[in-house]
Amino acid sequence: MRTVFKVAVLTGLLTLAGCASKVTEPEKYSGFLKDYSGLQQTTSASGKPVLRWVDPSFDQSKYDSIVYHPVTYYPVAKPTSQVSQQTLDGILNYTNTKLKAAAAQRKPLVTSPGARSLIFRGAITGVDSSKEGLQFYEVIPVAMVVAGTQMATGHRTMDTDLYFEGELIDAQTNKPVVKVVRKGEGKTLNNEKAPLTVETLKQVIDDMATDATMFDVTHK
Repeated sequence: MRTVFKVAVLTGLLTLAGCASKVTEPEKYSGFLKDYSGLQQTTSASGKPVLRWVDPSFDQSKYDSIVYHPVTYYPVAKPTSQVSQQTLDGILNYTNTKLKAAAAQRKPLVTSPGARSLIFRGAITGVDSSKEGLQFYEVIPVAMVVAGTQMATGHRTMDTDLYFEGELIDAQTNKPVVKVVRKGEGKTLNNEKAPLTVETLKQVIDDMATDATMFDVTHK
């Protein structure tokens, strides 16, 4: 199974219901961020549990622009029988459309960093471990877990989860000033053979964009 802020945090996402952890567990960190130390659980502007770290000295008024690096898949996503390449492309395109628009509401977007720029980088990541009692399917980057009650058809419903990691970097020092790690729950699929679509995860991505525009670093 696999798979920002007043100025700044273009990241974040999601909550898993039930007995599962509501935030990404350390063993599921992808390695996209170079350093995961200092992350603390908090609540996003839209009420979602997230792991976040903000440099104590971070002052958004010191920055006047954002360099937006498009969100990618990390590691590289591969299509499966349940998640097609078209869906993978669609999820990524939708994520970038929403997050880039959210970033532009915070600060002007520029293509080259200046002394007062923030650099955003983020990725939809995957999970490579399993939990006892649950069977996992290697679906990148969407985390899908067999869950729920056995149905008359012999199939189980599938919970869909999207994992995201992102950071804001000071262009002058090249050091992160904000880091976020999140996971979110999409729509439930009827069974393990039901195809996953962009619509399955659209609300998760919308929530992330909402947090990107609403987050106030002064209330971190």
